[in-house]
Amino acid sequence: MMPISKMTKIITGSKAETLDERVLSSKEPVVLKGLVKNWAIVKQGLKSDGNAIDYIKSHYNGRASIASIGSPEINGRFFYTEHGTALNYKTRKAKIDEILDLIQEGFSERLPTSYYIASNLIDSHFPGFRAENDIAIPRPRVNYPLEGVRAGIWIGNRTTACCHYDASDNLACCVVGKRRFTLFPPDQISNLYPGPLSPTPGGQVLSMVDLANPDFEKHPKFSQAVEHGEIAELEPGDALYLPSMWWHQVEAQSPFNVLINYWWSNSAKHMGPTVNVLYHAMLSLRDKPENEKQAWKHIFDYYIFGDSNQAGDHLPEEAKGYLGEIDVNKAKMLRAMILNNLNR
Repeated sequence: MMPISKMTKIITGSKAETLDERVLSSKEPVVLKGLVKNWAIVKQGLKSDGNAIDYIKSHYNGRASIASIGSPEINGRFFYTEHGTALNYKTRKAKIDEILDLIQEGFSERLPTSYYIASNLIDSHFPGFRAENDIAIPRPRVNYPLEGVRAGIWIGNRTTACCHYDASDNLACCVVGKRRFTLFPPDQISNLYPGPLSPTPGGQVLSMVDLANPDFEKHPKFSQAVEHGEIAELEPGDALYLPSMWWHQVEAQSPFNVLINYWWSNSAKHMGPTVNVLYHAMLSLRDKPENEKQAWKHIFDYYIFGDSNQAGDHLPEEAKGYLGEIDVNKAKMLRAMILNNLNR
């Protein structure tokens, strides 16, 4: 791989005060060394993988989860099949303790089957776990309700979550094993060659570039992405703050790996998923004549991407309507109008 030498900004400290709004308002990733080193699961993992597995089992309530399982041939890289029409692994419902046993059985194998339990909600499967392993996420004080913070656990052996982006802010806490994050800012999307919108693992489109062995003839613009890439190396107890929409590939580098992450958005709860706008634009705008598309681009810049107040500033307050602040009631009315128009 063409070397990416730039490391993310690093803050050292294990106190909760280290994680403040200054960090979480950063526009770039930040590594927080030792932020969660005092968590119980980190201490158990530093003793041995077996201790960490026993600790996880001791909190598990027996509920099934979705496990991703890849043959030894994929070498832990969860991706598309050759032609991009399917994924190169299978998913099935399974008990988490059974997957933990299978991972442990593979410790002695040179090329084991790949197992990955991704983003399993902690509260639904591991009651009591957060009493010994948790951190508060500072949130801004605003006049509208925010979505709650989701805490998830990621469990697996040596696996690679290929390069993708998420729409939420993310605090990723490495608690067992080591992880390497390869990071690219949102404006590098065209240089990362996004794959098909369907199928996807968990709804996130993947970069078609093999970061470990990039084909610069097939993906020549990736060399430009490399110039903007960053590396974050995490050891047990370290955390990474990853702003929303940053592309990231995550390599779990140990025979057994556990990551705890927190996802949240500081946008109003009633706004809904932005990806819906993308699909609607594909339906209604993408294939319009070029002159119309350019005209609509100006309109979107005026109403959406520019100063959010400019479209209504010159109007009386009572005449602003949807050009003023979108509260819960206006959001419901807009949603109903859009659904009605789509169903005509």
